[in-house]
Amino acid sequence: MKKYGALIDLVLKAVGMAMGVVTVVISILGVATSETLIMLLGIGVFCLGLAALSNVKEDELDKL
Repeated sequence: MKKYGALIDLVLKAVGMAMGVVTVVISILGVATSETLIMLLGIGVFCLGLAALSNVKEDELDKL
């Protein structure tokens, strides 16, 4: 099960990074509206947020 968690974490980080790169490239090419670019960045931030939250350990949650 640990392997699946690591794989999901890697995929979420890769999607977040890819959304940032895609946004820059599409912006340079000028083929998308600003609404589309913001949506892509939002998806990227969401994925990176999920990846960060998946790294929280239960011990840390007990301290809160």
